[in-house]
Amino acid sequence: MELIDTHAHLTFDELAADLPAVLQRSSEAGVTQWITIGTDPENNRKAAALAQRHENMFAAVGFHPHYAKDITEADIQAMRQLAREEKVVAIGEVGLDFHYNFSEQDAQSRIFREQLTLAADLGLPVVVHCRNAFDEVVAILDAFAGALRHVVFHCYSGTAEQVRMLLDRGWYISFTGIVTFKKSDEARAAALQTPLERMMIETDCPYISPEPVRNTRPCEPAMLIHTARKIAELHNMALADFAEAVTRTSRAFFNLPA
Repeated sequence: MELIDTHAHLTFDELAADLPAVLQRSSEAGVTQWITIGTDPENNRKAAALAQRHENMFAAVGFHPHYAKDITEADIQAMRQLAREEKVVAIGEVGLDFHYNFSEQDAQSRIFREQLTLAADLGLPVVVHCRNAFDEVVAILDAFAGALRHVVFHCYSGTAEQVRMLLDRGWYISFTGIVTFKKSDEARAAALQTPLERMMIETDCPYISPEPVRNTRPCEPAMLIHTARKIAELHNMALADFAEAVTRTSRAFFNLPA
């Protein structure tokens, strides 16, 4: 069995300090490829460099909406150069976060659009962060209809009804350990109605440790097995069959080698 952690923050201090052991535990659990995700200029550089050092690791580069207020044109151009590197496979994570509003909403929207333009220019898929801004994110993405290669809503936390809107547009959904939480009926309903050819799974580590290890910190890629097991149960599938299907979807989305 093989799984891909399609959204991990392996450059964050909680994991970087013990990364060889983290990756060893991950491989032993069957999670054998990883995409480490950029969030700001420094983290993008670290993510791209880390992917170069590990055969089965890849990177996405992007500016999280939290940092939109600080992003300059020089930062955008530097990201464009990083995005051309061989092991950079996506633009992300990008989007809008109207929950925390650490950056003004106008700045978030502007930087989001600039990064979508870059993704369209380079033909790279997009990893989307969306929190309390569903309608606004969808409207901006709709303006790029036909220009973007692929779009995934990571760490999906919307409703089952909203899933249908995303699927109807040809986009993908990625689920975290939230689906294992006792009170996350909505997340499970969303996962149940997402076809496996449009589904990916992730840890978003070092955050969101799943049940039954929810109290373990930090979360790490090995824990993805719990999310996989829960969604396989929802789809009434054997774990190995689910893993094969969702891994196939992930590799096609990010154009990863087998």
